[in-house]
Amino acid sequence: MEPIVAFAADSPPLSVIAAARVAGVALSTDPSLPSGSDPVLRLASGETLQGTNALLCYIGQFAALPNFYGQDAFEAEQINKWLAFSSTFLSGSEFENACAHVDGHLTFRTLLVGFNLSIADIAIWSALAGTGQRWESLRKSKKYQNLVRWFNSILTEHGDALNEVTAAYVGKRGLGKLPAGNTKGIVSGGSSKETNVRSLPKENVGGFEVDLPGAKIGEVCLRFAPEPSGYLHIGHSKAALLNKYFAERYQGQLIIRFDDTNPSKESNEFVDNLLKDIETLGIKFEKVTYTSDYFEDLMKMAEKLILEGKAYVDDTPREQMQKERMDGIESRCRNNTVDANLALWKEMIAGSERGLQCCVRGKLDMQDPNKSLRDPVYYRCNLVSHHRIGSKYKVYPTYDFACPYVDSIEGITHALRSSEYHDRNAQYYRILEDMGVRTVQIYEFSRLNMVHTLLSKRKLLWFVQNGKVDGWDDPRFPTVQGIVRRGLKVEALVQFILQQGASKNLNLMEWDKLWTINKKIIDPICPRHTAVLEERRVILILENGPEKPFVRIVPRHKKYEPAGQKATTFTERIWLDYADASSITEGEEVTLMDWGNAIVKEIKKEDGIITQLVGVLHPEGSVKTTKLKLTWLPEIEELVHLALVEFDYLIKKKKLEEGEDFLDNLNPRTRWEIPALGDANMRNLKRGEIIQLERKGYYICDVSFLRPSKPIVLFAIPDGRQQAS
Repeated sequence: MEPIVAFAADSPPLSVIAAARVAGVALSTDPSLPSGSDPVLRLASGETLQGTNALLCYIGQFAALPNFYGQDAFEAEQINKWLAFSSTFLSGSEFENACAHVDGHLTFRTLLVGFNLSIADIAIWSALAGTGQRWESLRKSKKYQNLVRWFNSILTEHGDALNEVTAAYVGKRGLGKLPAGNTKGIVSGGSSKETNVRSLPKENVGGFEVDLPGAKIGEVCLRFAPEPSGYLHIGHSKAALLNKYFAERYQGQLIIRFDDTNPSKESNEFVDNLLKDIETLGIKFEKVTYTSDYFEDLMKMAEKLILEGKAYVDDTPREQMQKERMDGIESRCRNNTVDANLALWKEMIAGSERGLQCCVRGKLDMQDPNKSLRDPVYYRCNLVSHHRIGSKYKVYPTYDFACPYVDSIEGITHALRSSEYHDRNAQYYRILEDMGVRTVQIYEFSRLNMVHTLLSKRKLLWFVQNGKVDGWDDPRFPTVQGIVRRGLKVEALVQFILQQGASKNLNLMEWDKLWTINKKIIDPICPRHTAVLEERRVILILENGPEKPFVRIVPRHKKYEPAGQKATTFTERIWLDYADASSITEGEEVTLMDWGNAIVKEIKKEDGIITQLVGVLHPEGSVKTTKLKLTWLPEIEELVHLALVEFDYLIKKKKLEEGEDFLDNLNPRTRWEIPALGDANMRNLKRGEIIQLERKGYYICDVSFLRPSKPIVLFAIPDGRQQAS
């Protein structure tokens, strides 16, 4: 006898029935339980299992599909968290937040956990399908494109089974809301592909066009080539993530190449942290290379171009050279003989006093309207020791010379470059042509600019060197480490960047948009805690409060069980924020959150300042009738000290105009701390953990609890509605 799943007719366990059908687990259905009952699985042995998630775990263990309940304990734990999260979709107010959270998770994932379909996918898929028309409306929109892609791909693979189940149990108004007579039972057993279900169109996936010109599946090779002269910032992230996207889209390769051609600015610290940031962004790559790997080849190429009359050595002073390029005036050295050029080239290689006066320039076209083609510099001297190869070389190639050569040699098919380099594209192709090497296709995208933000590494370095910030990972900085330390989830950054896509239009983006995406990801899952500002906090004495303190164990997040539990202490003396105390009038009934109502009988003041409130608990009072819902803390020694840190922009103006000095636009106050008390549970916070302080906002723990005299440091996370740096 096959197992029977019994349930209430008005709330069928769609995920259980769908999972069994897809996984080939035979089940009979019995929709005869009373309304409000949890589903029950009756086994042939007479044993029973109760609850949707318990039934899903049973099916996961006996499924014909591989790793349906994960391939190891770690994946199984991840699946359990998604099963718990699936109930969030049942809350009308949380539905779209839940969609946003899953959408962000799926940005660079095909499935929720690992590389196989799991009961987690079926649970979330069924939660969406079970809302009927509400999900169908969102599915037709472009709001959650990763979520729709994932939903459709599962439907494409298992259309017969899933369409049959949803037709039987889901109406336009949602789960169990079917027209009369449509109550047929489903017996599970095997799955098959639905041939009539349409797959996602290729265009506009992820919010932007996905086609690279001339690209072929399996033959695309891309590179992300940062200079190791600073940490990765949000502008670099766009380039890195677009390269990752196209590499995955075309099943190609991605190379990380460090453009280490200027030893004066570069260091191993920057290399190490750039790799750390690339890992943070979830970018997988084929290999790591360095432009310095090709220095010998580049020097030979420079000498080859000199011999062919396509390059020359110039000793014109720098300022004069710049002016001549602007005015289209040829250098007096332009027509030097090859022998003269080679002699000076050897002086440069030796780093002699004469060589230090020279540079190698390409002989292109000094009258070209595009000034990048007016004999650009290919090589210059630098006696500073290189961070990888020491003092072996005294000459170094410029980016303009090295980049096209290494792109060609490494087999790059498409070089992604921001549109700020547009005028240099002709130079890139001309240098490739003069070198006689394989050509590379340039693909442009717009540079990412943010309001109130400097992205120049030279200017960011000024803030670090002058002690205006704590380092490259300062939460006021636009670096990946800075914004992650501030509380930004990487999923939000990925979503934000891919929404803009590979557009070539220049735009100035608001930080609020990024933080709004972040809020949608963290709000459904981050634990809730309570804090009261230390300054002028006020005691409320509850005359009928508990004589002895007592403790209740309550969820850290009422709608997300995996957030865990916390202990709340109830006492007759409780702390309130002064702002809340000053909002109360004598005789007013207020709600003490997570406790009940209270009536404030007396407000005591000294010199117009509130010093104490006296009231009584009113447990029979209704939360719906009160105007004020107040957070509070018990007056106990176990409370912890907090430092709530707020930030502002480093630059006062939204955008600096051409020629404006950023030093004239520095914000004088960009960081301040507010002392507060927090509930005792916050002793367990770990660095990097994100929480919500009820009625105060979202925070990330930067310094965890060490001892009572040292405060826990919490950084405020913008939510998109307030000023954010």
